[in-house]
Amino acid sequence: MSLQPLGIVFGYLVLALGIGLLAYRVGGSDAEDFYLASRTLGTLVLLFTTFATLLSAFTFFGGPNLAYAAGPEWILVMGVMDGVLFAILWYVVGYRQWLIGRAREYVTLGEMLGDRFASPGLRGLVAGVSLLWLFPYVMLQQMGAGEALRGLTGGAVPYWGGAAIITLFMIVYVMVAGLRGVAWTDTLQGLFMLSVLWIAVAWIVGDIGGVGAATRGMIAAEPDFAALGGGLYTPQFIVSSAITIAFGVSMFPQINQRFFVARSATVLKRSFALWPVLVLLLFVPAFLLGAWAAGLPIEVPEGANVLSVLLSEYTPGWFAALVVAGAMAAMMSSSDSMLLSGSSYFTRDLYRPFVDPDASDRREAWIARAGVAVFATLAFVASLTRPGTLIEVGDTAFSGFALLAPPVIVALYWEATTRDGMLVGIGVPQALYLAHVLGPATPVRVGGTTVDLLARSYGGWDVALAFMLLGGLLTVGVSLVSSPAVDEDATAFAVGGD
Repeated sequence: MSLQPLGIVFGYLVLALGIGLLAYRVGGSDAEDFYLASRTLGTLVLLFTTFATLLSAFTFFGGPNLAYAAGPEWILVMGVMDGVLFAILWYVVGYRQWLIGRAREYVTLGEMLGDRFASPGLRGLVAGVSLLWLFPYVMLQQMGAGEALRGLTGGAVPYWGGAAIITLFMIVYVMVAGLRGVAWTDTLQGLFMLSVLWIAVAWIVGDIGGVGAATRGMIAAEPDFAALGGGLYTPQFIVSSAITIAFGVSMFPQINQRFFVARSATVLKRSFALWPVLVLLLFVPAFLLGAWAAGLPIEVPEGANVLSVLLSEYTPGWFAALVVAGAMAAMMSSSDSMLLSGSSYFTRDLYRPFVDPDASDRREAWIARAGVAVFATLAFVASLTRPGTLIEVGDTAFSGFALLAPPVIVALYWEATTRDGMLVGIGVPQALYLAHVLGPATPVRVGGTTVDLLARSYGGWDVALAFMLLGGLLTVGVSLVSSPAVDEDATAFAVGGD
């Protein structure tokens, strides 16, 4: 095995760590700076830290593999529909959260909701649900890293070794850098990943005879890939995936906290306006490469990553290592932010209110750093069990977070929302979805037809859509028949303009 690919990857890791150390020297030592970079991010950094945080193993490895198996229409789900849907949600949820957070100095979603309804229980529930679904998504990054380094080194670095390397780096980096360092590195990573991916497209397309030749080869090998809505991509699948992913992303702790960090309203508005453009710039080349690979004379072993195989076949080893380093950067951009947000939810919404209400900001920041190490280590141990494919793990987490969105949106815009409405609107759908994820399918007879009581989809529609609707209806319905708690303050969400 040549040491060149590993050298490039580790060189990139060292560069990122250097940026983190610089951020540590520039920033403060208090909790708000560690979590939110003192709410000072400008347009470029906010846009790219949000962008790079979403560029995970699910995007770089799961997406091209899905396009290789089922065609390029995944671009409609992620590149177009979710690019636009999430930009809208960034305004609907994010702008209002920014206004409220700026006025009252909130750090987490749970803190904001718990204060609005004077309910430590609600605060703990939001944090608990968020940490529950964050865990498999952190694990997904470690699974992706293990597969990436194993493929890059031809098996010389085993799966567990690659996952261990990325875990150790994440722990050290996040404990040192905080959000300021994460955001700076995300900006570098986002620009780097976009650049190497488009160069990879140009290199591979040039080698195989152009875009036309690549597309003809794909259609000859897989005629269904040329038909809109063929195979996997039914209207039900496209709509279900687009909605659950977009709404789920808006509730991801590492994304939702970025709604608090903009320096001004202008920064926030510019960022969500530019968002769909950046999404297309990433997903179009990544998923086209996966789809084109179906018509190329290459062998993709079962369980292997199609992007790595393409690079090994059509580009020099040093460039393949650069792209894999970009993919590793994608995983780190997601993982470091997840660990940082997860630690803030733990310390801010669980440790501080239930264990040590009088903890100083400095003590809280150090407890958060310890939480990073524990959370990452537990996720690493779980990743060794390989609980599913990258697509399956990612989809489960997206849907779990999506269930939070309807009650949160109701609370942001409807003053009559009550604590009981929020507790029921969040708790019941989450319990039902957990039963579907963890419970075995239960066949029952309904009107002469056998259906699986705990199936994940019905007629092609994701069951999470029904639970999202249920959550919104329960929040409104229970609020209408319940009285506000005596210490609830509906004016907590009354905010002015920008």
